[in-house]
Amino acid sequence: MTYTAWIILTAALVGLSCGLIGVFLILRKQAMMADAISHTVLLGIVLAYMVTQQLSGTSMLVGGILAGILTAFLVQMLNSLKVQHDASMGIVFTTLFAIGVILISTSVGNVHLDVKHALMGEITFIPFTTVSLPIIGDVPRATALLAIVLLIVIFFIVAFYKEWKITSFDPALAASIGIPVLLLHYVFMTLVSVTTVASFDAVGAILVVAMLITPAAAAYLWTDKLVVMLLLSGSFGVLAAVVGYWIATWLDTSISGSMAFATGLIFLISFLLSPKHGLVSKWVKPPEVIEHSS
Repeated sequence: MTYTAWIILTAALVGLSCGLIGVFLILRKQAMMADAISHTVLLGIVLAYMVTQQLSGTSMLVGGILAGILTAFLVQMLNSLKVQHDASMGIVFTTLFAIGVILISTSVGNVHLDVKHALMGEITFIPFTTVSLPIIGDVPRATALLAIVLLIVIFFIVAFYKEWKITSFDPALAASIGIPVLLLHYVFMTLVSVTTVASFDAVGAILVVAMLITPAAAAYLWTDKLVVMLLLSGSFGVLAAVVGYWIATWLDTSISGSMAFATGLIFLISFLLSPKHGLVSKWVKPPEVIEHSS
């Protein structure tokens, strides 16, 4: 494959995996947890480097996952102490992210890990770090990792589809029929952390947040069916990767930033043109239809 194809494929894998996970974040009204975890994984990555002295995929993954779980635990704990959920997220993610930034500046400033890299990623360098796989041959390390993460995400969504569905729409009912809601919450946050960390080095925190939230929010405007929403969200993530790369090439600007911008364009189109919730469809509906639907 060509240099360009690897970049687009890597970003498409990010869009697909984040798009699937993002649907449940939107339905659980926890969209900003994506922002929180995408920033706090920086602390996990820094601590992993301080322990292992290497920026390998395994150490980053473990450190980031632990940081994501810690974020979810601290937010849940503060919420149980009557601190509002959004305030809990703001307190936890800003504090942990700030600690990560301080450690980068004071302890690991001599390696290729800085705040700009954390926010924007280094997707243009993805094809240069490869790993050899049986049959397939040499592939970029980040692409292989993201493909594995996508398979893990799909497995958990399919295997526990009914549980995710009921806990997302009615957690009280789920608890009453014996579904371990809290355990599934931490499993889900682990999946969010895994997806975020795998995407973090390639595309940075900004695009991770955009891919986790915006395609799912756009898909939510098009359908009320969960399966369709999952398919649309994943497709929008892939479309944003392709369109974003084209925009970056056209304007000679940041690839990750352009892909994040493309997710916003997709949401804007959905907000205007979706058949049920779009502004245009509301404008063209006859008055009696609007009155009846309300």
